[in-house]
Amino acid sequence: MATLIKGRRIVPPSAPSPDEGEVLRLEPTDDPASVAGRLGDVARVDVNFPKFGDGRGYSIARLLRERYGYKGELRAVGEVVRDHLFYMESCGFDAFLLRDGEDAEEALGGFKDFSESYSASVARPAPLFRRRGA
Repeated sequence: MATLIKGRRIVPPSAPSPDEGEVLRLEPTDDPASVAGRLGDVARVDVNFPKFGDGRGYSIARLLRERYGYKGELRAVGEVVRDHLFYMESCGFDAFLLRDGEDAEEALGGFKDFSESYSASVARPAPLFRRRGA
């Protein structure tokens, strides 16, 4: 059974109520611009990672957060594994539905694999050299 991590904690999966809005699911081939006008009305956006090595969802997440200003829940679904969590969070994901068979407790350690990130990201907008100089 897949496990949901949200806020760096294991939580029970739950469906949004109809009052919260719909769940929008984006595939790697979808263009976020095509749904930009609907983002204010959705409860969350699920971005699918159909294969372990398919990184297009990272770009979709950054576009949703930075270009289209999406502030709601952004959930990574599909082939979501421990080794990707740190990078997914850096791109703007705040919820992660682990693939079946992943050890959720072990996966939480993925957020602490690196103490710093050199490059700018959604989670850390300034690159390391700017953060150290501040």
